[in-house]
Amino acid sequence: MIKRGFPAVLDENTEILILGSLPGDESIRRQQYYGHPGNDFWRLVGRAIGENLQDMDYETRLETLKRNRIGLWDVFKAGKREGSEDSKIREEEVNQFSILKEIAPGLKLVCFNGKKSGKYEPLLRAMGYKTKVLPSSSGINRRSVKIREEEWKATLKQ
Repeated sequence: MIKRGFPAVLDENTEILILGSLPGDESIRRQQYYGHPGNDFWRLVGRAIGENLQDMDYETRLETLKRNRIGLWDVFKAGKREGSEDSKIREEEVNQFSILKEIAPGLKLVCFNGKKSGKYEPLLRAMGYKTKVLPSSSGINRRSVKIREEEWKATLKQ
């Protein structure tokens, strides 16, 4: 089944961009980045920026990210995948990152949420951006909660 990503959430003030891979089934159903309640994305970013994102409605979350100069997007514009696991993404179509220079001229840091999106880190680094691959926010990745939280916080507080 072909799944499509969401539009980029960024503007001329964005300084940090967080790239996931491709929305999972629950996110697609809700039409929200990180829409699955088992994903720790909103908790991790909220703790890093000192905001309780989890208790906000989706639009307020996005506004809060923008106010903190953080953008969201995915590495893939579309791809085939059964279920929601990144390891099952096939025939992926990569987003057109060349538009970043126009839309977000102040972009300084591109973060990758997990290993699948992190495989594209060299591409963004070659475009001149500082990059960082972060541990996945997936609920499956809870073995090292404290370490993961500290790494997200250290990266987003730059």
